Amino acid sequence: LAGCTLFITGASRGIGKAIALKAAKDGANIVIAAKTAEPHPTLPGTIYTAAEEIEAAGGKALPCIVNVREEQQIINAVEKAVKTFGGIDILVNNASAISLTGTLETATKKVNLMMDVNVRGTYLTSKACLPHLRKSKNPHILNLSPPMNLNPMWFKNHCAYTISKYGMSMCVLGMAEEFRGEVAVNALWPKTAIHTAAMDMLGGAGIEKQCRKTDILADAAYCILTKPKTFTGNFIIDEVLLREEGVKDFDVYAIAPVIFLIGAAQEEKKLSGSQQEGADGAKVKTESAAAEPSGPVAETFRVIRGVVTEEYVRSTQGVFQFELSGDGGGTWHIDLKTKNGSAGFGKPPVAADVVMSMSSADFVKMFTGKLKPTLAFMSGKLRIKGNMALAIKLEKLLSQLNSKL
Repeated sequence: LAGCTLFITGASRGIGKAIALKAAKDGANIVIAAKTAEPHPTLPGTIYTAAEEIEAAGGKALPCIVNVREEQQIINAVEKAVKTFGGIDILVNNASAISLTGTLETATKKVNLMMDVNVRGTYLTSKACLPHLRKSKNPHILNLSPPMNLNPMWFKNHCAYTISKYGMSMCVLGMAEEFRGEVAVNALWPKTAIHTAAMDMLGGAGIEKQCRKTDILADAAYCILTKPKTFTGNFIIDEVLLREEGVKDFDVYAIAPVIFLIGAAQEEKKLSGSQQEGADGAKVKTESAAAEPSGPVAETFRVIRGVVTEEYVRSTQGVFQFELSGDGGGTWHIDLKTKNGSAGFGKPPVAADVVMSMSSADFVKMFTGKLKPTLAFMSGKLRIKGNMALAIKLEKLLSQLNSKL
């Protein structure tokens, strides 16, 4: 990509910046089209700090203040890019807004934001860049959007967000055909969650354990953008492409090793098992353990009981009921509201604040750190009724449990 000019929206941080830095190592010119000119109170990076990193990596940077909701700002940045670098070879539509909420919970301003940034912003930025892309020897448009899949599970929990991201994918479908032979237009999407500031806000502390580094998308984007313009109209999954390119070791993209709760459960069982020592030193069976089915779900709840403290009860103040299907299924609970708390088989001692429905297998994955509740909810594997704020508190509890085990 030496000498190529990339116009990347949302490149001040996260995936956009990772793609920019990868191209910069070749000596590419990077137009950083993003909103953040002044430091954000919670999000890292500005267009100027990103420019410094790009220059240090070997590229040339042009920071431009661009809110993709404002068409004139897009047009001004495109004109400045052409004046500075002589043209545009690659457009990466990375800027995106997200709200993983149901129809009744999604405020109108959030709907407008997602439609304006994801769909309209992608469309208008592509429109502004296309006259210049058509003059390039090997032009590409790359949208960070998913393969089209009309299975209702991808819509039911966050309808507005899915519509907006599929709008970006429909831009790929239409423009790839409209400009076939002139400009390559493709979509790239991760197989797993990617660790960014946005993911931190969605998932809270510990979410990075379930994510891969932005490097995997940067490497996949590089593979796409260095292909000829005849490679067009594709919906690409990062890991699938990289495997085809010969990559075998994906551990290099992992943020942190997964902590397996069930492995620890075996040690917990050696210490307490289904018996506990009474005040007189005699071995007595605990009621909940005696009544529970056996298997991974029961083991998980035994470990939970062993680590629940008064502090958890005091800070959480919530009762969680789990309706599980499959092996070891049925009704289970975690009471982090009354007295010293409890966890086990059957309904909770008081009315549940949150009811979660999922398969037993996914429940075990969730409590072992292999499946984040946010991601389970996004994909339809987890259904939640009741107090969503308490559901988020439970997710934070899970990260604390993992750190202890």
